[in-house]
Amino acid sequence: MLCQSCEKKQATTHIKTILNGELKEYRLCSECAKKYGYATFLDDAGFDLDKLFGSFMEGIGQGALPSKKRCQCCGSSFEDIARTGKVGCAECYETFYEELLPSVRRIHGRTSHIGKLAHSAGTGVRIRSEIAKCRGELEQAIQAQEFEKAAQLRDRIRELEKSAEEHEQDGKRG
Repeated sequence: MLCQSCEKKQATTHIKTILNGELKEYRLCSECAKKYGYATFLDDAGFDLDKLFGSFMEGIGQGALPSKKRCQCCGSSFEDIARTGKVGCAECYETFYEELLPSVRRIHGRTSHIGKLAHSAGTGVRIRSEIAKCRGELEQAIQAQEFEKAAQLRDRIRELEKSAEEHEQDGKRG
């Protein structure tokens, strides 16, 4: 997306402001962001996040013929993503799943979400998240030889798995 101020360079800074209850969003290039006072300490240190994230993609796809595959939504190619270090849109994650997977693992160390869930997350997602959390706690309880706690967690996991199956069946019927 182009900078909304100069309309010449790629926007790298996304600014949200709320003034008198009204949300306004701006997308600016790094130069316009500095001009309007939105520079960060990383700018002064000569730190370029685009280069950092792009470096995680280095070596991927090099030596091979450039792919003709493009994202249906935004038109990005994997080469564009590797060069800039930025994914064009949410659809790119599905389009370039196989190509992005090694980089996501290298950056995050895993490919599944660990942490808080949005309030809008579905029941199935919440149940699977709870099962994963309980399995982690079960492993810890076994390692610590807390067998009563492990038995409780095992039973909780069984309940959640049963609930997940019922939820799936309800979803298939609905």
